[in-house]
Amino acid sequence: MDHIKGSQNQIDWKHFLKSGDRIFIGSNAAVPNALMDQLIDEQASALNDIEVVHILTLGENRWAQKQYQDTFTLNALFLGQGTREAVHEGYADYTPCFLSEIPSLFHDKTLPIDVALISVSPPDPHGYCSLGVSVDVVHAAARSARYVIAQINEQMPFTMGDSFIHLNEIDATYVASQPLPELQPAKMDPVTQKIGEYVALLIEDGATLQMGIGKIPDAVLNSLHHHRDLGIHTEMFSDGVIELMQKGIINNSRKSIHRHKTVTSFCIGTKTLYDFVHKHPHVDFHPSEYVNNPSIIAQNDKMVSINSAIEVDLTGQVVADSVGYRFFSGIGGQVDFIRGASMSRDGCPIIALPSTAKKGSVSRIVPFITEGSGVVTSRGDVHYVVTEYGIATLRGQSIRERALELIQVAHPDFREQLLSRVREQYWVPQYTKQEPTRVPELGSVEIKKIRLSDGQTYFMRPLHSSDERRLQEFFYSHNAETLMLRYRHQPKQMSREKAHSLVNVDQRRDLALCLTERQGPKQEIHAVGRYFFLDKENLAEVAFVVRETKRGSGMATVLLCQMMKIAQKRGVAKMLAYVRRDNQAMLHIFENYDFVRQPSDSLEEVVLCRTLESTDQNSELICEEE
Repeated sequence: MDHIKGSQNQIDWKHFLKSGDRIFIGSNAAVPNALMDQLIDEQASALNDIEVVHILTLGENRWAQKQYQDTFTLNALFLGQGTREAVHEGYADYTPCFLSEIPSLFHDKTLPIDVALISVSPPDPHGYCSLGVSVDVVHAAARSARYVIAQINEQMPFTMGDSFIHLNEIDATYVASQPLPELQPAKMDPVTQKIGEYVALLIEDGATLQMGIGKIPDAVLNSLHHHRDLGIHTEMFSDGVIELMQKGIINNSRKSIHRHKTVTSFCIGTKTLYDFVHKHPHVDFHPSEYVNNPSIIAQNDKMVSINSAIEVDLTGQVVADSVGYRFFSGIGGQVDFIRGASMSRDGCPIIALPSTAKKGSVSRIVPFITEGSGVVTSRGDVHYVVTEYGIATLRGQSIRERALELIQVAHPDFREQLLSRVREQYWVPQYTKQEPTRVPELGSVEIKKIRLSDGQTYFMRPLHSSDERRLQEFFYSHNAETLMLRYRHQPKQMSREKAHSLVNVDQRRDLALCLTERQGPKQEIHAVGRYFFLDKENLAEVAFVVRETKRGSGMATVLLCQMMKIAQKRGVAKMLAYVRRDNQAMLHIFENYDFVRQPSDSLEEVVLCRTLESTDQNSELICEEE
């Protein structure tokens, strides 16, 4: 690359840099490591108190090593491996800030940059280099610095979008070819895969996604192969996006802005990813002040933000950058995207995390924030928290309701302890209990998405303690006829305590399922099916109630068949039902599933019974929706 004007194999550091200056180092996989090695090897003994500013940097991070603390003082805006130890030991600083606001710190001289040290691609015939795989805050640093020194790396992809810098804007160049740091996809495990499947249930066709890097984003992407017309507007992405783009699942065709373009500010992954983004006409890299701007993010309808956390307390506060007094990462773009998604039409801000840490010995759902930890995302920002145990819906929920929602997705080993702690604070009434709610017969993910004859999509799942208010609302939606058909009389009240007793079911013995409709964070119960197990007879007594406006759509049929399958797997011998003689629709449903009328002296009720075959006889029921 001798044709590059001003290219040098040696930088005159004394011309550009003096003791006490502040330098910026390129981000993520675009760290100019060869350039930094030359600076350290040649000038470490000649310079003092150089403040080093950067976000996440992959590589050795030599400037952050203790032996160079007299030369370099690290001021990290985001921590990673190689920098968090320096902060923890006290010879480096951490400045918490939103990624969207970092560029303004450079431009308004809150953090004036004397020298920006960046990595770029070789120039095109017009003299334009690309900032490659990290445009993010590098773009602002290069535009605001007194001097720009660039390592020209022939292995840096030439990315598209607002990613260009002309050779005339660079004060000195250093030509050095280096492979970009690679991050291999994390090995998937059952816990993470379940989290991905639950998150995927919240993502609609046509949604625009933001996700980070690591096992959980990869698990979500693995669970999206049956979705359609997804888009990407994200601060970063990794290899998991490639397959979905190649299959046309991610095609950006329904995005509100940047239609047909995947929008990002940086990427980290394998060489396959770096080759993929090289001159890709449908992948645009833009600066963080644009990509992470909540008002820009919000212009995407159905914007889904997926971020992780270290812990979440029972009011919904999210800790994401620290473990107690020890800083671990940074604020990054989490708040930017959660707020952008919450402002989006039909937006969906999600926090996803495993329920435990340290091999299951510590709960990540906690009654109170660990001392020393900092709240990154407030209790008012998050709509959903997802673990391998399900989905907690927080938006519009009271402290009592969100505590019960979060306990429901905590690990079962910690639920009673969590409930006891919130009782102490009077957040939940003393009558509140937490019965075992798992129904493993439903599968590893205990929520099923079902499309019925009315063309609507519903979710079938077990009832939970957190459904107390939803069941109340369902009860008060019934007319007198429905109450008589279900309860054989017309009850006037469904107190919260009574509702709690009906949703707080020991699902190991009895069974209570519901069909809900989701309208954003709002969940509305449309049907409930339950059975009560009678030990002595080894039979289950079954009952249903369906919202009047949803009758005829097949809800009772779906619930009955699913309950029969579960009872069969549990070894229940018979199922029994008592139905009023004038409830012809319900009689038809039972008889359609081979329930036989039994002799009865009652003039008002019909008794129906069905014998269930053992599943070891290869006679598992097949439901109509299957």
